[in-house]
This record gives sequence, structure tokens and C-alpha cells, in this order.
Amino acid sequence: MKAVDLYEKDFARWTEQNAELLRTGRFEEADLEHIAEEIEDMGKERRHALRNQLRRLLTHLLKHQFQPSRRGTGWLRTIANARVEIRDVLEENPSLKPFLEESIPAAYATAVKLASIETKLPASRFPATCPYSKRAILDDDYLP
Repeated sequence: MKAVDLYEKDFARWTEQNAELLRTGRFEEADLEHIAEEIEDMGKERRHALRNQLRRLLTHLLKHQFQPSRRGTGWLRTIANARVEIRDVLEENPSLKPFLEESIPAAYATAVKLASIETKLPASRFPATCPYSKRAILDDDYLP
């Protein structure tokens, strides 16, 4: 079966067949359009992973700051884990460092909504803009 026909029918086989075609230099037989789409999607997945971890980290920093009576090792573990995940993504994809900074305002807005739900505090109780610098966000020793 042609590589292009496999894409919708058997993705796993499609990947194997196209990898072999590329390795052997048989580019004219490869499904180049779908390969290009999949490569773009891989980059999007990395950005998505970074944004998700940033959102998770900001949510827990807010909870830590605005609900001190509920602080526990679970929140600290989540904060530490999110920082590790963010660093891992950035180490593997250094070109995403500017994307991290660009993502802070939107991630923060969502973090406020999530923190409000989880803490039962009104969203207006949290700062309108992110109170944490990029440096503080990534600093293992920083807790608000």
C-alpha cells in the first residue's frame, strides 16, 4: 500500500513506512505533505506542554500565596515538578525560551480562574497581572 494511503488507515504503519522511505532516499514515494504536518504538530505539542506546565505552576503559586492555611507538601511537590518539566522542555527546545515569556499573561489569566475555583476565593482577589517574574517562576527556591 502506498504511504499516502496508509495515513488514515494505519498511522503506526504509515510512520514505519515513511521512515524507511526517507532513510533509503526514496523521497518521491514518501508522503511528504503529511510528514510536514506531523513535524509541525510535534513543535505544537512542545509549546502546548510548556504552556500547560506554566499554567499548572502559576496556579499552585497563587494557591500557595493566597491560601497559606492550606499549604502542604502536595502543592510544593506540584510546584517543584512543574518547574522541572518546564526546564526539561526548555533544555530540549531552547528556541521556546521566548515562547515561555510570551505565554505568561495568558497562562496567568487561566491560572487565576483555576486558583479561584480551587480556593473558592473570588478571582478579583488575585492580582490582575502576573506578580511573578520569569526568574521567580523558574527559581526552585522562590515561593510567594
